[in-house]
Amino acid sequence: MVSQRLQTVPASGTIAISNLVSQMKAEGIDIVSFSMGEPDFTTPSNIIDAACDSLHAGFTHYTPSTGIPELRAAIADYTKRNDNVPCDASNVLVTPTKQAIFMTCLAYIDPGDEVILPDPSWVSYEACVRLAGGVPVYIPTRFEDGFVVDPALIEQAITPRTRMIILNTPTNPTGAVIPKETLKQIADIAIKHDIKVMSDEIYSAIIYEGKHTSMASFPGMFEHTILISGLSKTFAMTGWRLGWAIAPAEDIKNINKLQSHSISCCTSFVQKAAVEALTGPQKSKFDMVAAFRKRRDLALDLISEIPGMECNVPNGAFYLFPKYNKDIPSAKLAEILLKEGHVAVTPGTAFGPGGEGFFRISYATSEDQIQEGIARIRKVLADL
Repeated sequence: MVSQRLQTVPASGTIAISNLVSQMKAEGIDIVSFSMGEPDFTTPSNIIDAACDSLHAGFTHYTPSTGIPELRAAIADYTKRNDNVPCDASNVLVTPTKQAIFMTCLAYIDPGDEVILPDPSWVSYEACVRLAGGVPVYIPTRFEDGFVVDPALIEQAITPRTRMIILNTPTNPTGAVIPKETLKQIADIAIKHDIKVMSDEIYSAIIYEGKHTSMASFPGMFEHTILISGLSKTFAMTGWRLGWAIAPAEDIKNINKLQSHSISCCTSFVQKAAVEALTGPQKSKFDMVAAFRKRRDLALDLISEIPGMECNVPNGAFYLFPKYNKDIPSAKLAEILLKEGHVAVTPGTAFGPGGEGFFRISYATSEDQIQEGIARIRKVLADL
């Protein structure tokens, strides 16, 4: 019998779909997959070369649990320069991004504590909260508002048991970018009630209009924020499994206590590659964002031609979250699309109860695949 703790955790809808897609492809079935949240680009060659050079130089041993000093400094400098966050190397913990989220929840949430998060949102937030014994409190967002969370609803949800607010901007699964004015209102609420904000900013470089605003950049908010980010999306380094947490030094010390007793430290030679990613040429990053914007516009145009479907224009990340007018649960529709149309999408309910009536499309794939996949979606919907 597995632990009660594990029984409270929902399975990952994105991973489940991905595993099924891999199985069907292995059987020789032609699948167009819009299911995985990772760039389809290869990691830039200068980063790969830095890792190879590190290996050949024998940099294959343990590192400090918080990360090598030059990488901590590079992360702090990159974040200060790009996002106006008042941090230095002492405020950085090098760790896989998902691990940072998990450890933050374990470090600051006790059984029965409440954690506020928007609905829909990435399912792993709820999983990490529940594994820590916490209670997720969903704040509904609306299609009509571009899925931007309402600060007034956040404040109304606060109780004496509220320990944390989890935010993600740009957002998975909707691609919404929370406006600076909205973030400031949430910051004021967090300071007023002395609540920590875990701000997942992994998509911060993938923005099409305007500029990213970090929650930790507002006056007085650095002390209340644990900023999570990493290399996966910005530098097409999903398989390298490296990211970071940025927070006050005491918080970094607390979270690192968990790291030292779990993974000990991150992979040594990947840390050298990360230094190159952050300090080396940045052109590939900008080229990738330009390609994503072109794909977004193509996908939106194609979806607009499908009767009964609507989609917001997302300003960041590489996701669309269209709604449909069929009286079919999103999980069932995703199954039909995969089995009958051979196109993989993620059901909206994989991201919380507010995702019913929607599904997620990741347009981190080629333009040809976008055209073919959306054509398949159109055909299946027409036949229902």
